[in-house]
Amino acid sequence: MLIKTRTNVYDFNFHLVWVTKYRKSIFKTDCLREDMKNILHTLARDNDIVIQNIEVLPDHVHLMVSFHPKYAPSKIVQALKGGSARMWFKAHPETKATLWGGHLWSGSYFMSTLGHVSKHIVKDYIDNQLTEYNAGRPRR
Repeated sequence: MLIKTRTNVYDFNFHLVWVTKYRKSIFKTDCLREDMKNILHTLARDNDIVIQNIEVLPDHVHLMVSFHPKYAPSKIVQALKGGSARMWFKAHPETKATLWGGHLWSGSYFMSTLGHVSKHIVKDYIDNQLTEYNAGRPRR
């Protein structure tokens, strides 16, 4: 997606994945997954991030995002993970008791840049997480 600003034109796309602390299945229902999607969309809007695709699974999140190149990728992750944890615990305080130490997310994340062709592959991968990819878990 080509984005134009007054001083820039860019096509800056990332695949971003992070997991819940201890891979706990926090987002077990469609309603809980939708709540997290809504939280992430709100944070994206407030932080000038474009979510091109999103899937929330019971124990992790997949995003395809774009943002202005003036922002550091680590700051984008910090805004999404930190902000979503704060908003989640306000909406679902009972969740905090199920997590040792009270942290929603693991401290790590995966982020990769996307080329024009692989962007479509990642989109299909995210769209098919619940059906073709064993809910994000590796097949054994």
